[in-house]
Amino acid sequence: MSDGLVKVAIVDDHAIFRAGVRSELVGGVDVVGEADGVGDAVLLIARTSPEVVLLDVHMPDGGGVEVIRRVVEVAAADPGTAAPPRFLALSVSDDPEDVVSVIRAGARGYVTKTISGPDLIDAIGRVNQGDAVFSPQLAGFVLDAFAGATSGEQDDELDLLTPREQEVLRLIARGYMYKEIARRLGISVKTVEAHTSSTLRKLQLSTRHELTRWATERNLLD
Repeated sequence: MSDGLVKVAIVDDHAIFRAGVRSELVGGVDVVGEADGVGDAVLLIARTSPEVVLLDVHMPDGGGVEVIRRVVEVAAADPGTAAPPRFLALSVSDDPEDVVSVIRAGARGYVTKTISGPDLIDAIGRVNQGDAVFSPQLAGFVLDAFAGATSGEQDDELDLLTPREQEVLRLIARGYMYKEIARRLGISVKTVEAHTSSTLRKLQLSTRHELTRWATERNLLD
């Protein structure tokens, strides 16, 4: 362990990429461990108490959003545990849906995998100090997504949905899978699917990704 360096965990389901990131960070941070999936990441964070977690967005079992959700839930359930680390998303994707969903979940920043080693070390340091850090091409639509007030027309669209459909919509937009939504709401998976289909039809949308975008644009994830 290197004294004075930020303790960092790397979470990505590609071993070659993790190795590359680790080599870029040598001497700039203290890498305390790696994980290749959601469950392993939660265990690693509990075991090593990193200050910053470099987090891939797209992984099996819910990806980066699910890692953040589980870590935050563990900390909330046991006041004796350490505070959750700060999360910095590091992804090949620059899709607005991916960026907004992981920031809504609690990440402090989002940078793409084209970032240089020195810039990544700088971003980690800034996130550790509490700053919000984004790749330049992402900052604009992140600000737009969090700044706008909803219009009357948008409220009218939301009013098309039943209270239960709105609950399901918010959970989908937060990245929950159908089984998790069913468990949280005490309903069957088929009922969740039915509410989702009804919501898609009423809003004239086609996919879960479009539902997520629709919800985040209207600040419905708070």
